[in-house]
Parts: sequence; structure tokens; C-alpha cells
Amino acid sequence: MNRLEHELGQGGFDAWSMTGPASRRSERICAASLLTLGLVLLAACGLRAATTPKEKAWNILDSGVAEKNAIKRADAVEALGLLPRDARARTMAEKALGDDNPRVRAAAAIALGDMRSTRSIPKLVEALSDKDPVVVLSAAHSLLLMHDHRAYDVYYAVLTGQRKAGRGLIAEQRAKLDDPKKLAVFGVETGLGFVPFGGIGVSAYKLITKNGSDSIRAAAAEVLAKDPDPESRTALIDAVSDHSYPVRIAALKAIAERGDSRLLKTIEPAMDDEKDTVQFVAAAALIHLAEGSKRAKTETDEPPKNN
Repeated sequence: MNRLEHELGQGGFDAWSMTGPASRRSERICAASLLTLGLVLLAACGLRAATTPKEKAWNILDSGVAEKNAIKRADAVEALGLLPRDARARTMAEKALGDDNPRVRAAAAIALGDMRSTRSIPKLVEALSDKDPVVVLSAAHSLLLMHDHRAYDVYYAVLTGQRKAGRGLIAEQRAKLDDPKKLAVFGVETGLGFVPFGGIGVSAYKLITKNGSDSIRAAAAEVLAKDPDPESRTALIDAVSDHSYPVRIAALKAIAERGDSRLLKTIEPAMDDEKDTVQFVAAAALIHLAEGSKRAKTETDEPPKNN
């Protein structure tokens, strides 16, 4: 065997020896390393699938509130309202109150109300100073759901066109509440899923578009039925003689609901209103208050029972 044959033979032996057990073990280690690296890269790119349906759900919401499209952000934020007593959802909604888009801020305010997030009340009160009136009304709506009386200040401003005396409602608020028709239609038509005034309902859409601000002022009057503030009582008395009959009707209903029999004299003239509908409501309201006054007097005059 010459030198060349010897080297070729030796090389052939070396090549054969590379296929031994040690080499195959190295190949397995290399393959495992590549697989691990691939999974890391997938995770880094956000392509790794959620491990549970709940994790997938949170991923969807996280992506939604970070959407560049404001409508999609608002939809995602509004959906957070389905998660009461969830700190993560509350934090996300509170953060959305600072969004650049008023639609998103309004959705955040409504979501916090749907959650009944009392911890968020201070932030909702801050939202009453928002530059956008839809956000203001959304915050007021949510505060009302959580029985915070500061909400009534907004409804008072809408009904009367002015702030309550000595109240730091929102700076120059009435100037920003100058198109209540637009506000109501916004609530009906947008994806926010609310109308700024609790009692108005989507069924009132035709009335809203026909009568505009009168319908919104009427809805505000109905809300004030539960406001214990004497200024709201005075506003309702004035509204009984408002130029708009829907406002007169709403004021009469609110007075009846308040149950204040001292306002009987206020109601009497309304029974001669030019509108039959107003007359009907005034008559029912007067009977309601008169009966309530009679029951109260009977209970007062009734002697105490002996045990």
C-alpha cells in the first residue's frame, strides 16, 4: 500500500468514526438548542399562542385598548365594564380616561360606571372638567349610578343653562353643553352603548331629533327628581312653566316623584295648560302629592298605640 492509499484509507476510517454514538449525541443536543431558540424568537415576536382561553381573552383586550384606531379602542375600553371588581380592568379603564380621543375617554367613564367602581369616583369627578361635553355627561352618568350627588350638578346645568351657586362644577361648563341634541344622538348612535341621561332611552330617538335640546333638558329634569339639593327643587318649580311642553311634563313628574306636598300650589296652574298631555300629568301629580300629604297627616294625628 503506497502513501496515498494509506492516507485515503485513514481518512475513510476517520469519516466512518464520525458517525459513532458521540456524534449522534451532539446532533441531538444541537437540535434541542435550535428548537429552544426558535421558541424564544416566536415569543419575542408575540406569536406564541395563549396557554389558556382566559389568557387569550386578556391578550385580546390588551391589544384592543392599544389599538391605533380610536373606535376600536373605545369598543375595547367599553367592554371592560363587564368586569366589576377586577383591578386589572379598572386600571385599564382609568388609564383610558386620559386618552387623546374623547370617544375613548367617554367609553372609559361609562365602563367605570358599569363596573360600579367606587374607587374610581375621584377620577370620574376629575372627568367632569373634561373639555368634551360627551365625556362630562358620561362621567356624570356613571357618578349617578354610584349615587354620587356631584353628578346632579351637570344635569342642573343642562336644565337651567347655569351652574349652581357657589359650585365648582366645571369651568365655563354651559359653553361646552351647547348642543344637547348632538350629545343625545351621539349616545344613541355610537358604539358607546349609552344615552347620557338615564331615563331617555333609545325609543326617544325621534323625539330627540325633532325637538333637540328640549328633549335633553326634559331628561335632565327627570334625573333631578332624586337630587335633594334645594336649588334643584327651585329649578323644577321654574321648569313647570317652561316654554317647552316636554320640559313641563318632566318637571311635573319629577316634582311628583320628590313627594314634596308643599309644591301642590305649583302644580295647580299646570292643570290648565294648553297641552292636554301636560294637564293629565299635572292632575296625576297633584293627586299623588295630595294623597301623600293626607297619609302623612293621618300618621301624624294617629295616637300612639298602647302596648
